[in-house]
Amino acid sequence: MARREFLARLAALPFLAFGAKAAESKKPLKIMMKSAWGSDDPTRAGFAFAHSLALAEAGHEVQIFLLGEATNLMRKVTADATTPVGWPPIGDLRDKIVAKKIPVYACGACSRARGVTEADLATWNAKFGSPAIFVPMVEWADRIITE
Repeated sequence: MARREFLARLAALPFLAFGAKAAESKKPLKIMMKSAWGSDDPTRAGFAFAHSLALAEAGHEVQIFLLGEATNLMRKVTADATTPVGWPPIGDLRDKIVAKKIPVYACGACSRARGVTEADLATWNAKFGSPAIFVPMVEWADRIITE
């Protein structure tokens, strides 16, 4: 009986309250999304954008860095024609990304190798990325999600 009473009192102490964390407000995170998936795998390509939108809508600060084949999605024609399974076309996601003002960077070397131009980036309000941009993004982020 005494043991039960002792354990009940111990469980009531704030530092042992298991439900206390759920009651705390969640701090907004700084999240970097990194993707190299392009139009050759539309579903994987769409994840970085769909998840970025979900995270931004949940109150987190998000930035996207694209490299490799993902830079092809900077072309309006390619983004509009790329439809992930079960998701809207990437062009629709692009419009929401732009409306939410989520920063998008496309690796400059990767983009130029694929013929992506600054005019292509303009449809996303995106910029060319470089190691000088990539490294500070990594240092800025609380979490890095690679998709």
